[in-house]
Amino acid sequence: MTANVITGFAVVFGDETVIGGEFRERIARGAFTRTLKERPDVLMLLDHDSGRVLGRTGAGGTLWLQENSAGLYFSLKVDPTTPEGQTALGTVGRQDVRGCSFGFRVRAERWDDGGDRLPLRTITDVDLHELTLTAFPAYPTTTAALRSTAHTNSEAAQRRIAARREAMRVRGML
Repeated sequence: MTANVITGFAVVFGDETVIGGEFRERIARGAFTRTLKERPDVLMLLDHDSGRVLGRTGAGGTLWLQENSAGLYFSLKVDPTTPEGQTALGTVGRQDVRGCSFGFRVRAERWDDGGDRLPLRTITDVDLHELTLTAFPAYPTTTAALRSTAHTNSEAAQRRIAARREAMRVRGML
């Protein structure tokens, strides 16, 4: 049933965020390639709460992940008979929750001096442990929506990402 599938981008490659007011961070394209090939059992949680599991890659396809040129895409089959599933479907359906975060361990990174800006950490390889649906994502360009609206949101997000990258390329920043 389409109504209980949540999809989106848990990570958008190249977008920057500020971590704790101390440094800027971005995730490089390909940062998940190795870990996804190793097929870890990645969990989807509500707000990083391990007691509120929504799905997992090792549970017969309740969580499916794909790294593409835009970022880390997910598709989550939500069980509407559980309290967590009802909460996820309700809050994501209303778009009260429309972003994601992720739990990981950095395997490789690159640091650049920020000059007059904060230093920039580019994460190039991670061990991925969990994704989470959250109202306060560290990266505001992440997305989560019910499948019926996710297709439109995904297309709009990909257009915005492409336009931003083109503008950066024109300015010589890429």
